[in-house]
Amino acid sequence: MPERDRLEVDVLFVGAGPASLAGAIRLGQLAQEAGRALEILVIEKGGEVGHHGLSGAVMDPRALDELLPNWRESAPVESAVTSDELWFLTSRAKIKAPFTPPPLRNHGKYVASLQKICKWLGEVAEESGAQVFPAFPGQELLWHDNRVVGVRTGDKGLDHNGQPKSNYEPGADIIAKVVVLGEGPRGTLAKQASCRLNLYAEREPQVYAAGVKELWQLPDDRFKAGAVIHTLGYPLPTETFGGGFIYGMAGNVLDIGFVTGLDYENPTTDPHNELQRYKEHPAIRKMLEGATMIRYGAKAIPEGGLFAMPRAYADGLLLVGDSAGFLNGMRLKGIHLGMKSGMLAAETLWEALQADRYDSATLASFERRFKESWAYEELRTARNFHQAFHGGMWAGLLNAGLSTIAGGAGFGFIDKLRGEPGYARMKKMGFEPPQTPRAKIDNVLTFDRLTDVYKSGTMHDENQPSHLIVSDTNICRDRCTREYGNPCEYFCPAAVYEPMFEPVGERFEGRLQINFTNCVHCKTCDIADPYQIITWVPPQGGEGPVYLGM
Repeated sequence: MPERDRLEVDVLFVGAGPASLAGAIRLGQLAQEAGRALEILVIEKGGEVGHHGLSGAVMDPRALDELLPNWRESAPVESAVTSDELWFLTSRAKIKAPFTPPPLRNHGKYVASLQKICKWLGEVAEESGAQVFPAFPGQELLWHDNRVVGVRTGDKGLDHNGQPKSNYEPGADIIAKVVVLGEGPRGTLAKQASCRLNLYAEREPQVYAAGVKELWQLPDDRFKAGAVIHTLGYPLPTETFGGGFIYGMAGNVLDIGFVTGLDYENPTTDPHNELQRYKEHPAIRKMLEGATMIRYGAKAIPEGGLFAMPRAYADGLLLVGDSAGFLNGMRLKGIHLGMKSGMLAAETLWEALQADRYDSATLASFERRFKESWAYEELRTARNFHQAFHGGMWAGLLNAGLSTIAGGAGFGFIDKLRGEPGYARMKKMGFEPPQTPRAKIDNVLTFDRLTDVYKSGTMHDENQPSHLIVSDTNICRDRCTREYGNPCEYFCPAAVYEPMFEPVGERFEGRLQINFTNCVHCKTCDIADPYQIITWVPPQGGEGPVYLGM
């Protein structure tokens, strides 16, 4: 059996998203200014930097202006925002708001592809002195007692039974003075750290939404680059959080997506289906006449806000970006906050490197820096946004309006509205739960999941261990079928879970088919499963979706 390689670095960033890459760039800048050589490494599970990056996205440039003041000369943005609209949709009509609420005003912002932005930031990080290694998934944290000392990357070349094949390569052990986790929402290593170190102690539970998105090539310039539309209402019932977005990109490409809160009550709620139904609305259908769908993707979004952010530091460890909840749900933006978190982490790391101390007491200055920054001020203003929607759309909108007056305080000027995990809000509805309306699939305007998965560019070697681990499939058969009607069949936007259970007398028989090769790495299953028995871990390096232009 080949031995594992061992690599020692000063700082290891896990995940090549905007938070980690901004952190690597800022740390490289500080080292260059001081004339000090540092070993800074960024590892990324995708085959190339940006391949697993997906967002709306309308990007606030505030963090980029601080990090790279001349970014407009080289950054691959699609367009400056040229117009803003907010629509309320009924089943057949649209009502355009007479004004755009302040959180959704995007003057001075930019429509962008996160994939392109991350690819560019990766190049800048390398120019700043970091090494960036794609196709290296972080599989497990390495510990000394309760101190993080490094990361073991995933093995390659294992068969479906976990046995080495002829091309077997063991993962490497990367030892670092500090590990920075920027894996995105519900990251594998962040979840390991949170469980072992209780990073959510005295925090509100994190709540998530699922964003499902397609890119469409329009035949003409009917939708201008930089035009931005957000929508509320149809197709969601008023008790379910969510809404749509439509952004004009360069080259007559339309970016259209739908966000569904993963704290819904009806277990047949289906984020992929909601996007397909959204496109059936007359106002949306008209936009897409004669157009061609060219790309698809899905991603979880951490919506819990300020009080749901975990403790983002521990001995040898920092958390940044979506892994630490740096997202403003009220503004539908997180790229600038993720980047700022990476920059604050870099300044904390520089201080630790200067003192040669990497314990929790030293790295706690990350929290102080955050609380003194504009990022904290922004997130405090939106701190109760999502929780208020537990009372339905109208209560949530009323609370959002009051919050703009009261500096983020909730109903009754309460500083903190209490939340609960999204999966805990799912109602037990029996073997035949109430069905949500289904889109009519025509493969022109609306698409089934497998067609959309194909458009995501997703590829996995079938002869490897499943990276979707269900700890007890007997629960799926014996309890979930009766209590919830197997919601995994609905909440997964990639047709991964296929319950094959049939009633035999008073019990059920059969198995849960897991089509892991379909997985688009959104993490929805890890989040929405009502029994919390699904664990998402990375497959072998370089596999998964290829989110070009997303």
